[in-house]
Amino acid sequence: MSRHANPRRTFATALALVCCVTASGMCAQTVPSPAPPTRPALTPEQIAIQAASEKDRRRMMDLVGIKELRPAASHTDPNSPHFANYDESKANIYPSPPDPLVLNDGKRVSSARIWWNVRRPQIVELFDREILGRVPSHLPTVSWTVTSTAHETIGSIPVITKKLVGRVDSSIDPQIAVNIELIVTTPANTPGPVPTMLEVASANEFGPVWKSGVSMDGFTGGSSGEASWQQQVIERGWGYAMYSPTSLQADNGAGLNAGIIGLMNKGRPRSPSDWGVLRAWAWGASRTLDYLASDPAVDAKQVGIQGHSRWGKTALVAMAYDPRFAIGYISSSGEGGAKLYRHQFGEEIGNIAGITEYQWMAGNFLKYDGPLTVADLPVDAHELIALCAPRPVFIGAGNSIYTMAGDGWADAKGMFLAEVAAGPVYKLLGKKDLGTTEFPPIETALVSGDLAFRQHSSGHTPAPNWPAFLNFASRYLHVPEAKAP
Repeated sequence: MSRHANPRRTFATALALVCCVTASGMCAQTVPSPAPPTRPALTPEQIAIQAASEKDRRRMMDLVGIKELRPAASHTDPNSPHFANYDESKANIYPSPPDPLVLNDGKRVSSARIWWNVRRPQIVELFDREILGRVPSHLPTVSWTVTSTAHETIGSIPVITKKLVGRVDSSIDPQIAVNIELIVTTPANTPGPVPTMLEVASANEFGPVWKSGVSMDGFTGGSSGEASWQQQVIERGWGYAMYSPTSLQADNGAGLNAGIIGLMNKGRPRSPSDWGVLRAWAWGASRTLDYLASDPAVDAKQVGIQGHSRWGKTALVAMAYDPRFAIGYISSSGEGGAKLYRHQFGEEIGNIAGITEYQWMAGNFLKYDGPLTVADLPVDAHELIALCAPRPVFIGAGNSIYTMAGDGWADAKGMFLAEVAAGPVYKLLGKKDLGTTEFPPIETALVSGDLAFRQHSSGHTPAPNWPAFLNFASRYLHVPEAKAP
């Protein structure tokens, strides 16, 4: 059973989680180390979370009839027999992902009507059953309360920032309280509702703003000191929102009896087909969109979603399942996100089935790291992208090299290949695909179609791709025109 963790994940706090190295520690090195990095000792709370997660995963393995899982890919020891593959010539072990335009009976999709009425529901069913899990049929309502309002400036632009709490109706089990934390910032002086980007935010980014109410004016977007993504958005006349997914559902197996998953199960353990944490976080993103649709400062038809790393996975799932999201920026989402499972480069399915990540998926997903392999998956990541069609999607990544500062674990080419494979669905629906099947040089933006891609050279961070995404998004999102006096 796997004890390997993803090098990109941040160390857990009370809500989120047992991982191995911090992102800042990762980026501080520039070359691979032949020996595993020194890991901070786990706290008693983290040890308890790990033990409870391991117990729950073993219970799920028993339910789906698995005695053991294959070893996960290692990122720490190049001498390990399970060291992750970073050789592209060895990555295409399974070169033929399922065709998104072939029906379950083998017939080809010949029209948009057949896609919407037959094939798309088939793909959704396969993701629900085998990968992400099924959402409960009757979910509770969420009541939003504005807890504070502040007048600030970002750059030189006046803005209004609201903090909100969405209280989930817990009448089915009053012992389990569930809340959703949200921050919304919009320009103070606009002639009408504005396009808004919703970020599925990490604790490191969300926490300081939520706790202290500091303006994003002093935040930068990356090591070169460019403006923060928030400032870039505001300067375009748009708004932004930040959603804390771990306020809704903790990111560990020990927390599955609480949060929205625990509430719907009344504190009982999951079944193999129940939804995983990714799907729960995506449901929470949709509930924040419910609020944004009621905010007079926000144009509900022009709300985009963005996320990075595990939050990139969440943003892609939310985009795929909720047609109200107008555009998506999916950053370094990797395995379980936009990366083809069948492309064996960097992170692999065994890592997603590992002790710190298995909770993201349905229990049935574990089968594909046990008696089955990724070749047996009835769907792959390109079909998750295809579920977003015909809406525009920008997929970003860092450099796919093996250094501790690189983004090879996320597999930029695996995500690019998934976009290429999703292209036929976009073309069927009258939209433009990437326009090429050739993996582009680093720092080259493919933005001429409704699918877009860019790989930057600065490692595991979304910051360098924000300008390219915003230029791409400006084709679709438009600020209201000032009315003549």
